[in-house]
Amino acid sequence: MLAALPYLEFNDSEEMIPPQIACIDDVCRAEEVIRGHLSPAPLIRSYRLEKELGLPPDRRVWIKDYGWTPVGSFKLLGALNWMANHLDEIGDRPVTAHSSGNFASGLAFAGMKYGKRVIIVMPENAPRVKFELTRSFGAEIRTYDIATDHETGLRDNMTREIAEVEGAVQASPYDDNDVIAGNGVGGLEIVRELRSQQREVSHFFCAVSGGGLMAGHALAIADEFPAAEIIGVEPASANDFSQSLRAGKRVRIDCPESICDGLLSYDVGEHNWPILRDRVHRCVCVVDRETCRAMRWMDEHHGLRTEPSGAITIAAALGEKDSFDGSGDIVIVLSGRNVDPGPYRDWTASL
Repeated sequence: MLAALPYLEFNDSEEMIPPQIACIDDVCRAEEVIRGHLSPAPLIRSYRLEKELGLPPDRRVWIKDYGWTPVGSFKLLGALNWMANHLDEIGDRPVTAHSSGNFASGLAFAGMKYGKRVIIVMPENAPRVKFELTRSFGAEIRTYDIATDHETGLRDNMTREIAEVEGAVQASPYDDNDVIAGNGVGGLEIVRELRSQQREVSHFFCAVSGGGLMAGHALAIADEFPAAEIIGVEPASANDFSQSLRAGKRVRIDCPESICDGLLSYDVGEHNWPILRDRVHRCVCVVDRETCRAMRWMDEHHGLRTEPSGAITIAAALGEKDSFDGSGDIVIVLSGRNVDPGPYRDWTASL
């Protein structure tokens, strides 16, 4: 039975039918959509991290902080581009998707902007802040039990039922070229800002779950900074991407576990995998305790309260502070800051 296996490998026949792959031109086209709604998320120089990592004066550390977006994460970039490219198909129909919370609020924001009804399937234990944000933009939420979903498949069944019964158009939170391209606009923002300062990049850290964030950013970073080492980051107990890189094909984990609620996909997306496989050089797996340390470090040194899925990349960089030889800057993507106060206190006080 499925639950008895530590992970599943996709069969060769699936891998032999490659999907259409997003490219840098798709990201550039998406930028016009995104700029119609959002200003670039800030790219912040971290003098504290430069000191902590022991870098020489000619090297810098930059944090791309998506906590400043209207939904507190990067997810609305892909959601806006997806919505803009599906308006004819949607028409008067609702839109539906499953989400751990950040894509929920991103799609809700996009629905508000384009006047579309949005129905989201979310785990019942998602952070309250993510429920509140999603509802604040007018979306309807239906919940499921994530603890048993790997056995029941309820998340996907509920989303499909909404599509079939209510005629909704279903969006993927990550496994879609329009979502990938929209997310990649953030990568273009990084490229433009650093090129304006005549900077080079040696290391690029970005979290990987379903792969939509990293795939989009990897397209932009690899295109402009081909010498940069692109490093994926994921929880140690939700390391399907790390296993996939080793196996050379997509690997599915039956029951991923972590406090990083936004990084618990079962596998990377079919559309994401070719980009990740070809552009991401390696993956760092981080235990939750180190993610908690990074959350506290960001609060103490930058006054930023981050969600675990956002802070995990800071943890990865801190864990590699003795390995940044060479030249060039380090860029770290902080994917989101949506966390409830209670759990945040528990996680950062338990160290």
